[in-house]
Amino acid sequence: MDAKEFKRRTMDFGCAIIDLVEEMPPKPASAVLGKQLLRSATSVGANYRAACRAKSPSDFIYKLGLVEEEIDESAYWLELIDRKCLAKPALLKPLLREADEITAMTVASINTARLRKGSKG
Repeated sequence: MDAKEFKRRTMDFGCAIIDLVEEMPPKPASAVLGKQLLRSATSVGANYRAACRAKSPSDFIYKLGLVEEEIDESAYWLELIDRKCLAKPALLKPLLREADEITAMTVASINTARLRKGSKG
């Protein structure tokens, strides 16, 4: 997958999270968890865009590490929302699957970048 496609996927993920949070019931727990999820999920794409503008291989790896942290945090909030039945499973399951896929692709990119950096150094 190229950078353009990954940017699109992370943007789509953020948009889908916004839709999910707007569907959650008006409860105090939904408000808190929704806010946490919005922050982490929307920062996935923002941090990936920053990684694409990295100034060095080390900077790229560092910024992809932020993407990994944010997508993992997003998965945590999605799992918590699921466990507490604060959103419809039909809405949550595809988002959890996408979070897992984005995580796997990010980790693979970090590993590849580390290998490339090591072979140059």
